[in-house]
Amino acid sequence: MKAMILAAGLGNRMRPLTLHTPKPLLEVGDKPLIVWHIEKLAGLGVTEIVINTAWLGEKLAQALGDGSQFGVKILWSHEGEGLETAGGIINALPLLGTESFILVNGDVWTTMDFAPLLKVELGENLAHLVLVDNPPQHPQGDFSLAEGKAYTFEQNVQGENLTFSGVSVIHPKMFDGLEQGKRPLAPLLKEAMLENKVSASKLIGDWVDVGTPERLVALDAAIREGKYA
Repeated sequence: MKAMILAAGLGNRMRPLTLHTPKPLLEVGDKPLIVWHIEKLAGLGVTEIVINTAWLGEKLAQALGDGSQFGVKILWSHEGEGLETAGGIINALPLLGTESFILVNGDVWTTMDFAPLLKVELGENLAHLVLVDNPPQHPQGDFSLAEGKAYTFEQNVQGENLTFSGVSVIHPKMFDGLEQGKRPLAPLLKEAMLENKVSASKLIGDWVDVGTPERLVALDAAIREGKYA
């Protein structure tokens, strides 16, 4: 099973830290955010990881190289101008192949065990999302979780309102017939939910959306203090 790490964002909320450093290379616990993901995936036996880039992409490629230092093969998808989430995935499909793949946002941090993702059987589903309790900065959540399925709020399903963790398993069929270009992922997920084609589970472990300098500093301190040991 391949994996893709989304790393093409501008990191505007992280400025000035991201003026000269791509957000996935910002460090917590003496390690770049993206390296936490790479090492975790490598530990599961995932050997090919696609990483998309845009802003300061050359610095990411220089720092991570071909992945051999981590025991994996990194396949680079350089976008030039960022294509957003779905656009970045569509652009990288030739590298991802025709089977389902693990998708991870490069700007989240988690102690979650990724191993269960390798066992996700999508069947007729187009995606499996890992959801988390709503963080303070996003109290309303994104989707509802009920009986192993994700739903839009508009579907009015009685479930638990949760936030998308940025960790998922996606099948390339979700992008069938779509042209390349800028395109967010959320509308495609919602379309699939309306067709009852998105399974979901709740994250077990700790999770941080590292979206601001303050959260970065707090996470770094927590790791160093052994809070997430």
